[in-house]
Amino acid sequence: MLGNIRNVRIMPKSMVAFLDFIVFGISGFLGYIIRFNFEFYLNDFNKNILGVFTFPIFGIMAMSITKSYDGIVRLTGLKDILKLFQTVLISILFLELARLFDNYSSLNLQLMPTSVAVISSLIAMVTLVLYRFIVKEVFIFAKTQDQTKASKEKVALIFGAGEAGMITNEVIKRDSGTQLSIVGFLDDDPKKEGKQIDGKSVYRGLEDLRYLVEKHKITDLIIAIQNLSTSRKREITETCLKYDLHISIVPPVSQWVNGGLEANAIREVKIEDLLGRDQISLHRPIIRNELEGKVVLVTGAAGTIGRELCMQISNYQPALLILLDQSEASLYELEQNFKSLDSHVPLKFVLADIKNKSKIQQVLKSFKPNLIFHAAAYKHVPMMEHHPEESINNNIIGTKILADLAVLNKVEKFVLVSTDKAVNPTNVMGATKRAAEIYVQALNEFLEKNHQENYTRFVTTRFGNVLGSSGSVIPLFKSQIFKGGPVTVTHPEITRYFMTIPEACQLVLEAGIIGNGGEVFVFDMGEAVKIVDLAKKMIQLSGRKVDEDIQIVFTGLRDGEKLYEELLNDSESVGLTHHPKILIARVQSFNYSKINTQIEMFSPLLEKANESEIVAHLKAIVPEFISNASRFQILDRMN
Repeated sequence: MLGNIRNVRIMPKSMVAFLDFIVFGISGFLGYIIRFNFEFYLNDFNKNILGVFTFPIFGIMAMSITKSYDGIVRLTGLKDILKLFQTVLISILFLELARLFDNYSSLNLQLMPTSVAVISSLIAMVTLVLYRFIVKEVFIFAKTQDQTKASKEKVALIFGAGEAGMITNEVIKRDSGTQLSIVGFLDDDPKKEGKQIDGKSVYRGLEDLRYLVEKHKITDLIIAIQNLSTSRKREITETCLKYDLHISIVPPVSQWVNGGLEANAIREVKIEDLLGRDQISLHRPIIRNELEGKVVLVTGAAGTIGRELCMQISNYQPALLILLDQSEASLYELEQNFKSLDSHVPLKFVLADIKNKSKIQQVLKSFKPNLIFHAAAYKHVPMMEHHPEESINNNIIGTKILADLAVLNKVEKFVLVSTDKAVNPTNVMGATKRAAEIYVQALNEFLEKNHQENYTRFVTTRFGNVLGSSGSVIPLFKSQIFKGGPVTVTHPEITRYFMTIPEACQLVLEAGIIGNGGEVFVFDMGEAVKIVDLAKKMIQLSGRKVDEDIQIVFTGLRDGEKLYEELLNDSESVGLTHHPKILIARVQSFNYSKINTQIEMFSPLLEKANESEIVAHLKAIVPEFISNASRFQILDRMN
C-alpha cells in the first residue's frame, strides 16, 4: 500500500474538491445532530433536510472563490489553512445572505439554523485541516519507510534551529529522493537548548557533537543559518572534518524559494566559504557621489578583478562605463554577460592593448573618462619569469603610457590595481608591478608640486591573492581532486593571503574613491593560509581522505616563487583610514625625472632582447628585487 501512496505525486484538484464537498455535507449533518443533543427525531430531521444539504452547496460556492482545492495536499502549510478558514467563513456569509433573502420572500427555503451553521462550520474547519495533515503525514511516513529500507541511509544534524533550519528539516522530510534522515538540531543560542522541533531535540553548539556522532552514527551536518559569520562557519567545518562528517550548507532563503524548495538546493561547503571573511561595510554614499554620472574606464575589464570592478561600478549609475581589454574572446564573453543582465548603464566595449599609445589616446580623447581603474596586468609568476620582456612591456611601459595619457587628457583620478607580490619582490612579475607603483607615485608627486589644481590624482591599491582568479591555486586543486589526484603543492611551508573577488573589488573602489593622490593603500588580508592545509581541507570537503584516497605531492618552489607574501617592505609602515580594512602605506618618495628616464631606458634594452640586461635594469629600478628559485639569481650574486 505504501508503494501505491509513493506513486501518487499530487492529488487531482477534482478529487480534493470532491472530498471537501463530502466534508461540508458530513459537517452539516453532524452540526444538526450535535445542536439537538444527539436526539434524533426523523420528523424534525425531515423538516430540516433541505437546510442540511444546502450547507455543502454553500461550501462549494465558497471554494470556487477561494480556490482552496488548488493547494497540494501533502504540502499543506499556513497559507492553505488560511484559505480553508476563508472558505468556511464565506460559506456562512452565503448562508446568512440566503436567510436575509428568504426573510423578504415567500419561498420558505428552510435554511439551516444559525446555531447549527456555526457548529457545522467549526466541524468543517477542523476536518478539512485534519484530513490534509493526515495525508501529509502519510506521505512523510511512506518516505521515511523508504529511507529506512535504503542500504546507505545518511544520518544528519542541522546546525541552526531557526527559520532556515525548520525549512530545511521540512524539505528533507518530504523529499523522496534524498536518503538523509534528520535526528536533531544544533544551535549556538542557549535559549533553544533542550527544546524540540518536529520531535527532534535541539543541542547547544558543537558541545554535544561527539556524543551525537557516536550515539546516532552521524554522517552529515547541514549548516542552516543565514547570517553565520565566516569564522564560526570555519570552526564548525573544521570540527566536522575531525569527525569525518560530510558538510553541506543551505542557500539564502530567498534564493531557495525562487529556485524551488528542493533538497538538492542544499550544496556542499566550498573552500571559498571558509577563506572568505565577514561581509564588509562600505561607505556607499561616498562611492555613489564619485561614480554617479561620471565616465569610468576599466582596463583589463575581462580579467578576474576587472570584470568584478565593472559589475560593481555599474551599480552606481555612471554616465558611461568603458570596458577595455586586449583579449577578444574574453571581452566578447563579458559583453554577453552584461547583455544577459539587462544593464541600463551605457556601456562601451573596447578591444585595445594598453601598450598601443595611439589607440589609447584615441579612446581617452573620444570618451573623456573622469576615472580610470587600471587592472590590466600580466600576473602569472612563473610565466612572467620565462618572459620578462612581456611583463616589463605590459606592466611597466603599458602603465606608463596609460598614466601619461591620463594626465594629458585631464583624467580626474587614476587607480592602479597592484599586488602584494610587489613587496620585496622575488620575481619579475612582482618587480614590474612595484616599478609601476613607483612611477605613478612619482608622477603624482611631480604633478602636485607643479600643478596646484586640476591635475590627475594617482592612487595605488595593493592586495594579495583573490579566490577563484585565473591561475589561482584553488581551481588547480579542484581539477586535481576531480581527477583523483595527486594534489601538487610546491612546498610544505608555503603560505598565502586570500581574499574573495567581490571583497577585493569593493575595497579597491572605496580606497580609490577616498584617495587624494599619491597614496598606496594596502588591505587587511587577515591571516595567511598554509597551502598544504588548504589542500587537505579541499580533499576532505570533497568527501575523500588525505593520503588514502588522494595523495599530496610536493613539487618544489616554482621560478620566482617565495614562501611568504608580504604587504609592506622593510622601509614601509602603515597609517589608519576611516575603514578598518584599508590602511595607507607610508612609502619612500621617488624623483619623477629619474624614474621616467629609467623606464625609457627599457626601449633600447628590449630591442636588443637580452633578458639578463633587461632584468638587471629592472633590479636597478627596484633594488629590493632579489630573485628566488630563478635563473636570475646570478644577477644578484654579481652585484
